[in-house]
Amino acid sequence: MDTNVATPTFDRTTEDLGNIVELGHVNVRVPDQSKAIAYYLMGLGLTRDPYLMAGLDNMWVNVGRGQFHLPTRGTDVVRGTTALVMPDLEALLKRLDAAKKYLEGTKFSFRETGDTVETVCPWGNRIRVHAPDASRFGAMRVGMPYVEFDIPSGTDLAAIAKFYVEILGAIAGVASDDRGPYAWARTSAESKVIYRETNAPLPEFDGHHIQITLVDFSSPHKKLLERGLISEESDQHQYRFLDIVDVDSNKPLFRIEHETRSMRHPMFGRTFINRNPDMTNRNFVPGYEVGLWALN
Repeated sequence: MDTNVATPTFDRTTEDLGNIVELGHVNVRVPDQSKAIAYYLMGLGLTRDPYLMAGLDNMWVNVGRGQFHLPTRGTDVVRGTTALVMPDLEALLKRLDAAKKYLEGTKFSFRETGDTVETVCPWGNRIRVHAPDASRFGAMRVGMPYVEFDIPSGTDLAAIAKFYVEILGAIAGVASDDRGPYAWARTSAESKVIYRETNAPLPEFDGHHIQITLVDFSSPHKKLLERGLISEESDQHQYRFLDIVDVDSNKPLFRIEHETRSMRHPMFGRTFINRNPDMTNRNFVPGYEVGLWALN
């Protein structure tokens, strides 16, 4: 045996997930499913869940291994930006341009900004679309790599990260980039939530939510319950809370509802169908109608 062969070294911490293993969906209410179809399916090129919520009262839209949930009973606007990864931004721009005739008179817009496409849904939700980038998003080819929330200037970023670590058992911290400092928490192997300060006025919370899945489901529930933070005892596999608080004082820092599920939830790990939005009846080739959510 050659004892001079160097032993490879690895940063094993990059494989850690923490207690949150899924950012399952972003839920916003919409008033008009026809415009939601024009935007999310025709414009963005995403895929309607063919099995669940197939009527007019709700639509679930697949984004790689995550979803948008779009119930028809009002209007919600995320106080921030939902990020997507999509494989072809040039094709995306063409689809959005083709969809605009169905979205006249709404808040719909889109523009190319550097290496991203910034777009706004018919009711004001901001979506930022990135091209695949293994250095930033791993193998994700189609997906939801982060949801970035705007929080009031002066909010304690370290306290937000501490909430995720001590209450939810997540991996979280504070970092900085060319836009300034932000708090972050890992929500799966391929996604995170981000909290970034803004001086712009923020509207009142309107009820939109994100869904996460926990490995240790009961310990966070106990901690949230002790602090009076549980807002809904949904069922055996799910509960909800509304407020992120300062762990030391229990003072609310920011309100965003978390639909919180266990890994025993019947829908955990569902396989989502993703289509190739560039395939039509005119250019159809068998086998190429399926969209690939991960890079080779």
